Amino acid sequence: MFSNDEIHSIVSTVREGGLVLYPTDTVWGIGCNPFNSTAIGKLLGVKQQNNKKSFILLVNNQEMLKKYVPNIEPKIQNILDYHIRPVTVIYEQTQHLPEHLFAKDGSIAIRIIQDEFCQQLISELGIPLVSTTANIDAEPSPQVYNEVSPKIIQQMDYVVQYRQNDNTREKPSIIIKLTSTEELIFIRK
Repeated sequence: MFSNDEIHSIVSTVREGGLVLYPTDTVWGIGCNPFNSTAIGKLLGVKQQNNKKSFILLVNNQEMLKKYVPNIEPKIQNILDYHIRPVTVIYEQTQHLPEHLFAKDGSIAIRIIQDEFCQQLISELGIPLVSTTANIDAEPSPQVYNEVSPKIIQQMDYVVQYRQNDNTREKPSIIIKLTSTEELIFIRK
């Protein structure tokens, strides 16, 4: 079980612009404050990404999602309400988010996190958490802590203790997008 002390330490690190290595509901990820462009720059440096890549924004519930996506299409809402696996949705119309988060096409991927630890963390933080896989660009995504490269770990401002000994492997999230013609595309099933 995770501790509230650890949650408070992570929140403090994120608020101060630090990078956090943590378990998500799919893989181990690197997270930071989405509204801090310096933290985003550090994150890109760790990932060794020279060009702009898109990130996933994690929210803890539909209420937080609606702060940034005011009009969730019924097809998307239905999937969010009833799908068992984590679902990442690529949204084209959002609000109150900084430009440095968007993909080249102006879209952003957002997932309502299912993991209780991450839900608590984001709830305590009060804002979404930027997330990307804890790997250097083009290397495999670490599903368990012992797959995270020491090069990544050394560059973190905080490494979460929770689930470091857990070797459970989760399926990746489903990724969907609703086109302008309201066709639902499954990018990853």
